[in-house]
Amino acid sequence: MKEIIKKNIFKSHLNETNIFSNKKVLQSNYFPEEVFHREEEINTIADILSPALNMDKPSNIFIYGKTGTGKTLTVKHTTEQLVEIAQEEKLSLKVIYINCKLKKVADTEYRLLASLIEHLGEQVPTTGLPTDKIYDIFYKLIDKKECIYIIILDEIDQLVKKIGDELLYNLTRINSELKKAQITLIGIANDLTFTSLLDARVKSSLSEEEVLFDPYNAVQIKTILKDRVDKGFVEDSVPPGVVAKCAAFAAREHGDVRRAIELLRIAGEIAQRSKKDKVTIEDLDEARDKIDKDNVFEAIKAQPKQQQAVIYAIIKNKMEKKQEKQQTGQIYGTYTDIVKIFSIRPLTQRRISDIISELDTLGLINQKVISKGRYGRTTEISINFADNYLLKIKEFIDESIKN
Repeated sequence: MKEIIKKNIFKSHLNETNIFSNKKVLQSNYFPEEVFHREEEINTIADILSPALNMDKPSNIFIYGKTGTGKTLTVKHTTEQLVEIAQEEKLSLKVIYINCKLKKVADTEYRLLASLIEHLGEQVPTTGLPTDKIYDIFYKLIDKKECIYIIILDEIDQLVKKIGDELLYNLTRINSELKKAQITLIGIANDLTFTSLLDARVKSSLSEEEVLFDPYNAVQIKTILKDRVDKGFVEDSVPPGVVAKCAAFAAREHGDVRRAIELLRIAGEIAQRSKKDKVTIEDLDEARDKIDKDNVFEAIKAQPKQQQAVIYAIIKNKMEKKQEKQQTGQIYGTYTDIVKIFSIRPLTQRRISDIISELDTLGLINQKVISKGRYGRTTEISINFADNYLLKIKEFIDESIKN
């Protein structure tokens, strides 16, 4: 009987040419030592935080801008330098970073406080204690010694949407109860309309200083991508034209440098699987299609029916009425027709405007304010994914809303 020899399917991959020299620099969790094109924002944040070096409480800071505009990177870069000089000068200063989007970390008021307590070196049960008790534990730990605490709440808009703003109010008011320590809050938000969700008393306390991050332009994105290519790819494996096209696409569509870096990484993976030694424009286009399709369908699937109805209205206007750039009133008119068909309770036009802003934050649509000089400003809304997905997404939403 002939012996069957099993061949390991991975053996052929052992000696493949790798066009990546350090793939980590192309991952979303990589933090570079140098921050490009955010010098003004870095200096502004540093100026606001500098009183901490005299053991005075800095103002609270509210930082907002679209996803992928370097907000978290800039804040971490600046506060790391602050901690470094504080240690050199033997100053009592501590920075605590919390990502409010993470489940079981900040999806309830209790868990966020438990996470803060853990950063202060203590442990509490993940559930079970009365809220007053856990606040009391937090207050006592904070006030053990004279210290300036800087608490960074990243994606603070997600926190407020999940649990409301009462916790923020309590944190902004805590300094009046502390005898030794002082707390400064840095809130980072992607939703530009986030402050409209806050109670007036919270807004006035939290937003002592505001820093807006504008989207990167094509030239800036190109600089950042070139740096990642030099560090992450084998020399000459990514031609300049590929980098330029990736930057131009990102700037035109969303200004999100993280998505641009992800696009380059996936293009590199596609090229490598094809056993190429260079990334081509075709690889970049294939990567773009893959990312768009995966991201769009997953994001739409996660949306409530009202949000899906708004997306449906925008697609319908583009496909049937040939409206490339739409305004809220046009979308609302089509939306009201759609909700009648699907027997959904209609929302007000103001609420639809809020939903459009939320969809813009998610990257599903693009909302741009256009100046018309003396005639004021208008908002133009457009779809943020490829035309060849429109019919499939429309059919997908049609089925989703019915169910």
